[in-house]
Amino acid sequence: MQDAVPASQISHAPLVGVIGMPIAHSRSPRLHAHWLARYGLPGHYMPLPVMPEHLAEVLRILPRAGFVGANVTIPHKEAVLTLADTVTDRAALIGAANTLIFRPDGKIHADNTDGYGFIANLRQHAPDWQPDRGPAALIGAGGAARAVVASLLDSGVRELRIANRTRLRAEQIKAEFGARLVVYDWAQVGHMLEGATTVVNATSLGMEGKQPLRVPLDALLPGALVTDLVYTPLMTPFLVEAQARGCHVVDGLGMLLHQAAPGFERWFGQRPEVDDEARRIALG
Repeated sequence: MQDAVPASQISHAPLVGVIGMPIAHSRSPRLHAHWLARYGLPGHYMPLPVMPEHLAEVLRILPRAGFVGANVTIPHKEAVLTLADTVTDRAALIGAANTLIFRPDGKIHADNTDGYGFIANLRQHAPDWQPDRGPAALIGAGGAARAVVASLLDSGVRELRIANRTRLRAEQIKAEFGARLVVYDWAQVGHMLEGATTVVNATSLGMEGKQPLRVPLDALLPGALVTDLVYTPLMTPFLVEAQARGCHVVDGLGMLLHQAAPGFERWFGQRPEVDDEARRIALG
C-alpha cells in the first residue's frame, strides 16, 4: 500500500475520519485518539456521517480540507472502489475497501485491511493456530465474510466450507474464490461443523439487538478455534457455547483493533500497538 504524506511535509495536524451512515456508534475515533495521545502525535480523527448520495462529493472535498485519509464503513465500503483512483489487489478481490489514503495530488488510494485484522487477531489470541490442520467453516456470506475467505485461503486453509441463509450469495463467493470452497445449505450448518478446526461466524446474528445465531453446535470439535466477528457483546452466546464444548474461542474486538493499525501507521507515521489498553479504550 502506498505511503502517507510525511508529517514533515504537512503544515497542519493531519486530519483523518471514518465515513459511514450511521457513524455515531463507531469506536474508531476513540481508538485513534488514544493512539495519537499515547505516541504524542499531532492529528485528529473524527466521525464523518455521509449519506450515499453525497459520498463522491465528500471524497473530492476531503483532501482539499486537509485530510490525509479515511476509514470507510457501512454502507460505503463497496461504493468507494468505483470512486478511488487506485485500488489494491486485495480490496479488488474482496470487493470492498475500508482504508483510504489521499495522495498529495488529491488522488484516492483504496485498500482493505479487514482480512489482515482478522488473521492478526487470531495470531495474537491463538498463537498455536494452524490454519492447514483441517477444514474451516464459515457462517455467513456478506461483505465481512469475503474478507475472511480471502485471508483464510491466503493463510493456507485447504478446504473452506461456507453456508449462508441465502445460498446464492455463498455460491457467488465460491465462483470467485475457487475450488477450495464447499457450499452448504443453511439447514446443514450443523453438519458443516463436523471435523472443522476453524469455525467463524461472519453474520450479525448474536449481536446486541439482533436475532440470535440459531445453529446446532453439537458437532464442534473440542480444541477447534472458534471466533465471532461480532464484539457486542464481547462473548456472544455462540462463543460461550463453543467454549463450554472445549473450543479455543477468540472474540471479534481484536479484528477491529488490528484492521485499524495499518491505516494509522500510514496516516500518522507510527505503527500502534494493539494491547490490553487499546482493547479497554475501544470497549469504553
